[in-house]
Amino acid sequence: MDAIEALKTRRSVRAYKPDPVPADVIRDIVDCGRLAATAINIQPWEFVVVTDAAARQRIAATSDYGKFIADAPVCIVVLSKDTKYYLEDGSAATQNILVAARAHGLGSCWVAGDKKTYAAKIPKLVGAPKGYRLIALIAIGYAAAVPKPEKRGLAEVLHWETF
Repeated sequence: MDAIEALKTRRSVRAYKPDPVPADVIRDIVDCGRLAATAINIQPWEFVVVTDAAARQRIAATSDYGKFIADAPVCIVVLSKDTKYYLEDGSAATQNILVAARAHGLGSCWVAGDKKTYAAKIPKLVGAPKGYRLIALIAIGYAAAVPKPEKRGLAEVLHWETF
């Protein structure tokens, strides 16, 4: 799948088949995340891949809107050193991961992290050292169902020269 198709067809998937995702595919997806744009090339991110069912269950139980993480075969925890642009950098890496998952024929869903009440708990659950902030939890797997939400049309959001 080419990049434009992956970008245009990516959706937030919250229902997954139990089929495992090959480790080489996950490595490639995380590799795409590490290649994201980053302020002054600081690259403050770290990625924890969680495939253990009990660990995913603990992450899901700690989150509020991410209960489906327990059913996804993979959860990628995106963390960032606490730098000036940690949120922008980590978000760029997260978006790359979402698009890469789609390019591999997988479904994914970004579950918020940074401003959530559980933001300090998840890094501890995955053994992150102090000084790392939670950016996102990303559920990944083969989609059991793909939502088709309506998207605003280009004419509604595109403005030339002025708003």
